[in-house]
Amino acid sequence: MLNLERLRTLDALARHGSVSGAAEGLHITTSAVSQQMSKLEREVGQQLLAKNGRGVRLTDAGRLLAEHAARILSQVELAQSDLEAQRGQVVGELRLAAFPTALRGLFPIALSTLRSRHPALRVRSRELEPENGVNAVLRGDADLAVVLDWYNKPLPMPQGLAKASILEDPVGVAMPDAHPLAGRDEVDLEDFAGDEWVAWPEGEFCHEWLLYTLRAKGIEPRIAHRAEEHHTQLALVAAGLGVCVAPRLGRDPMPAGVRAVPVRHGAQRYIYAVWRADADRRPSIRAAVEALQEAALKVG
Repeated sequence: MLNLERLRTLDALARHGSVSGAAEGLHITTSAVSQQMSKLEREVGQQLLAKNGRGVRLTDAGRLLAEHAARILSQVELAQSDLEAQRGQVVGELRLAAFPTALRGLFPIALSTLRSRHPALRVRSRELEPENGVNAVLRGDADLAVVLDWYNKPLPMPQGLAKASILEDPVGVAMPDAHPLAGRDEVDLEDFAGDEWVAWPEGEFCHEWLLYTLRAKGIEPRIAHRAEEHHTQLALVAAGLGVCVAPRLGRDPMPAGVRAVPVRHGAQRYIYAVWRADADRRPSIRAAVEALQEAALKVG
């Protein structure tokens, strides 16, 4: 009989493409991955892995079994969801992910609520950018991720996921108090065509949104500084080194000498939770969504 944990290891190898990636996703050592795969090969009597340079690749038999493993694990998750739903209790382990400002702005309140209401629930959380959060849910490395859409650029969303709205997050531009536009009630992004920007690291979803939005207006942004966290970006703005996009969730506390002016025409981010549709009936998922929505009301 095939061992479920060894099938889970094979599935992780197929999804991550490497022993190290599978080990990180499963939170085990690389040697444990190798041991599990060796045992699985003995169980099925076929070679599942072959050397590929310094790494490994799945053989034809390995890919075939990995396809079955993905379906089997999905059915197991569905069975666990149904059992949890029938029991109606919020118990077990829940793995959450969120992009930085949501992790800082929502999770302290939401996770405290979950701990108070459901002491038998073990929650683990980590910081992941939106695209990575979606991929973690798809791979089974996270049960729920908090991600975002920009008002004019949605995050690509694969099939097989369920979602729930958490927060609408208005967008402003942060600038030094001495900036010529600091006294305005509203601004357009194109008003800052001549300014240097403090933006997110290259390749991130939010960075790509800024390039996409400004280039659509015929502006090639002058990005002088890049920083992951909004607080770091705001500190650079306070030092007079540029302007930055300032969603409401990422502003507090606002540094002295900095003002955030709203962007016209309802510019905002839509923050929501995503999880695998086959886990939709899990009470722990529903409890987490409820706690996040309550946290959003408190910070909004």
